[in-house]
Amino acid sequence: MDTKFKPRRRRIRIVTTLGPASSSPDMIESLFVTGADVFRLNMRHGDLEKKAQMVANIRALEEKYGRPTTILADLQGPKLRIGTFEDGPVRLGFHQTFTLRLDEVTGTEDAVTLPHPQTFAAANPRMRLPLDDARIQLEVEEVAERALACKVILGGKLSDRKGVNVPDVVLPLAAMTEKDRKDLEFALDQGVDWIALSFVQRPKDVADVKTIVNGRAGVLAKIEKPAAMEALDEIVEQSDAVMVARGDLGVELPLQEVPPAQKRIISAARTAGKMVVVATQMLESMVDAPAPTRAEVGDVANAVFEGADAVMLSAESAVGNHPVAAVRIMSDIAERIEQDDIYASMRGFEERTYQATGIDAISLAARQVSQTVSAAGIVCFTFSGSTALRAARERPLAPIIALTPRPEIARRIGLTWGLHAITTKDVSNFEEMVGKAKRMALRTGLVKGGERIVVTAGVPFGSPGSTNVLHIAYVQGDELDGH
Repeated sequence: MDTKFKPRRRRIRIVTTLGPASSSPDMIESLFVTGADVFRLNMRHGDLEKKAQMVANIRALEEKYGRPTTILADLQGPKLRIGTFEDGPVRLGFHQTFTLRLDEVTGTEDAVTLPHPQTFAAANPRMRLPLDDARIQLEVEEVAERALACKVILGGKLSDRKGVNVPDVVLPLAAMTEKDRKDLEFALDQGVDWIALSFVQRPKDVADVKTIVNGRAGVLAKIEKPAAMEALDEIVEQSDAVMVARGDLGVELPLQEVPPAQKRIISAARTAGKMVVVATQMLESMVDAPAPTRAEVGDVANAVFEGADAVMLSAESAVGNHPVAAVRIMSDIAERIEQDDIYASMRGFEERTYQATGIDAISLAARQVSQTVSAAGIVCFTFSGSTALRAARERPLAPIIALTPRPEIARRIGLTWGLHAITTKDVSNFEEMVGKAKRMALRTGLVKGGERIVVTAGVPFGSPGSTNVLHIAYVQGDELDGH
């Protein structure tokens, strides 16, 4: 593939949620050109026919710009909701009694239906029940088979079908609802690159979904429940990537616990060499305003400093008034932080675990050698994507150019920090490998004639997981004359 669209020099990736404000072909293209690296489809909203058209519009960019596109389908998960009220919204007062009933009842200021028997089975006195994204807070006082008598700890207006969180216990719920299963099959049929799994509680939730996906996409676990934090290392191990899903995490945990939780999740992912996305309310004020607050700028910068692979826009791009501006500003913030000396000194400081394999040894050596010889780039030949992912987790100073014969791998690794993926024919011998590495490096514009590159590959060529070669190559300006 001759890259017409020059790779971004920004290392961290931007995930952009599509929605009513950003679903047209022209808007998707504008977001892509401005800086969107991954497009998120929120399966909670919208019909599947429109999402299929979005997928087609995203993929059409590949032909136009000669650059892989990356699509993430975010499953809704088992969201708990109350029933409806007889006369519209009610107002709950501090310390009043409010009852959640399993039976279908007409909601009043005294009680409403909660049609989820698992909550009643797991309930215990003093258990917290945040409603409507924690705008209402209940505490269970008495537990009956079909009723929970609660005390209102934080009152306010409560209306139909608001969400309920159960942070203090692990509910006996499957990670996927029937809707999720249908949405998953649709997403896989459409060829999306990532499946995001909501409300993960235990490692088995991820393992079950990976069995269904069967390698057709990467599986990303959204960390948004205290139970997931308690099993964090095991969930990270099972997953291909994780997300710091601060929306529900900020409801299920006390707010002051969210920043250290974010750092723990990023650290666990980085240690394991897994990708990590920081999400929710990063530039929230830009849903309406044309510029973010100073605190939001600091929030994005902090995620970059912490070593995240990607940062995500949600409502800002899905329903906001300034989706393109939000992408541009987020990109500008990230680029500025990545150019800072403090960022350079912090990058790659996390402790990482290594296995006694050629791929780990070569990836670590590639970073060290590239810095020693001041290489302009690291070129990885990768069949399964694992070589490129290992190179990225070392956070080298040089940009990483990943060459793969598989379009689906080029798309999937688009979520990864610092990777510039190119789909190209595989090589068959050492000389061909070196020649292609130099030509592709020049074509990206990341490397110029007279500079060095570090090349990693596996021999025999085309064998997944066989990385065992590291080579330093000198790039001449006329390398592009080759084929």
